[in-house]
Parts: sequence; C-alpha cells; structure tokens
Amino acid sequence: MTNTQNPFAHPVEPAAEAPSDPQPGNPLPVNPLHGITIGLDIGGTKTHGVRFEDGRPVADDSAGSSNVQNVTRGQAARNLAELFARIGGGRVDRVYAGSGGIDTDEDAAALTALIQPLAPQARVTVVHDSRLLLAAGRAGTGVAVIAGTGSAAWGRNADGGEARAGGWGYLLGDEGSGYWLGREAVRHSLRRMNQGLPIDQLTAALLRSCGLDHPNKLIALFHSPDTGRRFWAQQARHVVEAAAAGHQDSAALLAQAGQDLAALAAQVLGQLKIDGPVILGGGLGMNVAPLQESFRRNLAAAGIMDVRVLDQEPVFGVLQLLAEPA
Repeated sequence: MTNTQNPFAHPVEPAAEAPSDPQPGNPLPVNPLHGITIGLDIGGTKTHGVRFEDGRPVADDSAGSSNVQNVTRGQAARNLAELFARIGGGRVDRVYAGSGGIDTDEDAAALTALIQPLAPQARVTVVHDSRLLLAAGRAGTGVAVIAGTGSAAWGRNADGGEARAGGWGYLLGDEGSGYWLGREAVRHSLRRMNQGLPIDQLTAALLRSCGLDHPNKLIALFHSPDTGRRFWAQQARHVVEAAAAGHQDSAALLAQAGQDLAALAAQVLGQLKIDGPVILGGGLGMNVAPLQESFRRNLAAAGIMDVRVLDQEPVFGVLQLLAEPA
C-alpha cells in the first residue's frame, strides 16, 4: 500500500539554543535559490558538499563520511567540521542535507544536531539521500535507486504518494550494494576453500588487498572490529575488475546485483502505480556498466523502459528540491 506520508523528508528547525531563522541583518531570502546554501550528500564513504550562492555552485569539496551508521558521532562531527571549514565559512542561509539512514524524525534530528553548530544561523533540512538522487535526475516523480556502500529505493508519484524498498542496512539487506559485493567475494573465496578448489583470480585479488596469505584468514578479518562496512564495501572493486577480466563468477555477482536492485525499483513502482522514470545512482550504479546492463535488462523484462543512470552528483539535486513548492 502506498505510503502517502513522506518517510524520508524531515525539515528540522534549529536547536532551541540557536535562532529558528536568520538574524534581522541576515534575512532568509524569499526566492529559495537566492542567498547561501550548503548542499550535503552524506554517503557511507564520504560527505560531498557544495556551496551555492544564488543557485550557482561556487565551492565543491569532500570529507570523510558523516553518516553515523558508518562512523562514530565524534568522527562524523569532525568530518563535517573539516568540510564546513573549507566551504561553509561566513554567512549561510540554509543547509540541505541528504543522508542514508534517515528513516525517522529522530534520525533527522540527530544529524541536524551535528550540522547546526557549524551554521548556527542557517535553516537545516535533512532528507533521505534517495530523495536527493531523484531530484538530481531532474525528475519530480519516479523512483530513485541507490547502489553505493548500501542500497535503497524511494519514489514519489504525481499525487504526492511516496514509497520505499530496502535501505535496511547491511545486517538486514543492502542487496546489490558495495558491501554486499564485498561480502559475497569473501563467501565465494571461503566456499572454494571448503571445496578444496585452488585460489582463483577473485580470491587472489581479495587476499592481496587484505594482506592475507590464505582464504581461511578471511573469517577472522571479516569479524574483526578493525574492519567494518566501509572496508568490505571497498572490496567490491575486485569483483568489478575480475568480471572485466573474464571471471565468470564475478560477472554473475554483478548480474545478481543488478537484478536485486531492479527488484527494489519494481516494488516501489508497483506501490506507486507508476512506470517510471527510474534513476540509478550511487558509486556502483553510476560507474559499473555490467551492473547497469543487468538493471536495465531486468526492468525491461517487467515492462519498465524509462531507466536512466544519474549523470551528475546527487548533491546538485538540492537546487530542484529548494525550488519545489512547500
């Protein structure tokens, strides 16, 4: 059933100790694209920030992730502070942030509490990063699918109904994501070891990357507190490289990732009773051709033909979101 409430967009007013609006000498412009806006796209690996002045990008930089599902709150705060030191100085009228893991008002408030001290006079709005992606795809309605460190799909129809699929995090889902591919590379290597098969191309690359000399050591490393979601998501590159070199099991993993991501999109399209467009983004989604081909092929089999790969960074979707009617 379509969720007519918005489970992702959470405009959050500044904390009580900060003014809810800019001071009289620094009024919030009536035109939403006027003034100074900091746009943030907070992923599992990095935080991408752009400073917009009257709708024009004038500074563009990145820092480490500030998603508290991936790093500690202290590290998230330090990464945000580093980014704001480079692009957020002086007057800021508003901050518009998209992040994974924004599923409740409490999630949005927690992120706002990290951002607000860095721009105390700004109005802060936090949304789920899939909404940012749809806007960056120049679509007001449709479905956005993220294939990055994690995975999720979110969409909206012309009646304002919204729906989602996935986005449960790496312990419960994230099929088709970088973490999923990294974990599947480990499982592939361990299965071959148990079957007495020789080390193949994918396993050899994974062992080199991890500094190990035997697949059995992957078990302890995978469960070690010294590795985590980001580390294993980064190992997805070995699957992509092995597939490009003709490794059939790696190619099958990319095909499965595209199929799983297409299933997320199809679920949301069905809930919203629309047939597109579908916008595929995220680091994997934007850059891995075999995954894109599988994604398109599986959606085409379901009769969904308007499928697009995002052609600009999601943070630029901030401008469309600001211009949308309240």
